[in-house]
Amino acid sequence: MSRASEQAYAKIRAHLLSGALKPSEQLTEDQLAQITGVSRTPVREAVRRLEDELLLVRSESKRLFVADWSRDDIEEMFSLRQMLECHAAERAARRMTRGQVAAMEAINAALKAAIEQPAPDVGQFLEANRSFHDAIIEAAASPRLGQMLARLVEAPVVLRTARTYSLDDLRQSARDHDELIAAFAARDPEWARAVMGSHLRRAFHTFAQTVRTTTHAPDADDLDMDT
Repeated sequence: MSRASEQAYAKIRAHLLSGALKPSEQLTEDQLAQITGVSRTPVREAVRRLEDELLLVRSESKRLFVADWSRDDIEEMFSLRQMLECHAAERAARRMTRGQVAAMEAINAALKAAIEQPAPDVGQFLEANRSFHDAIIEAAASPRLGQMLARLVEAPVVLRTARTYSLDDLRQSARDHDELIAAFAARDPEWARAVMGSHLRRAFHTFAQTVRTTTHAPDADDLDMDT
């Protein structure tokens, strides 16, 4: 991709992941060109890449929409993430150094601090949570695994999960992290795998309770409307 296309891709992707756009919201190349500050040609290249990543989708009439998922789609996404990240936790438990365990403890302390503010800072929670899971993938020492997980962990559906959490949910997430750290410190792969599995299943059920169970894709009437 050209530099302009890379710039457009990065800006559109960040905009999608920020939650600024609603699921199934229609977009146009002109809108995206305004957001990115580049011409429509690099925007088209960026859009094709984002379609490959399933962050954007096209209708049969070729109109562009922010991706949304049915409950089955969401469950599959979490199931795939669970398989991969449980494997990562298992690998990490065999390889984790004392220094890496200490670093994870510091990250989780920052996560807890974000939660215990007068109004929980979800943005800081998300940043610390991402750093925590990134540290596990790094300790797992599998670049291939990291590439496969990147799309699942950064998907908007995952970010939207945290935004639906209650204070109790946020605290439970921190407790899960504490137990993961204990499993890594004990160098116990089976324990780490089990905790990661329950951690991600809990996240799925929290999210599933707050979203509609049907696909939010545009219906026939929407597709007949003028832009």
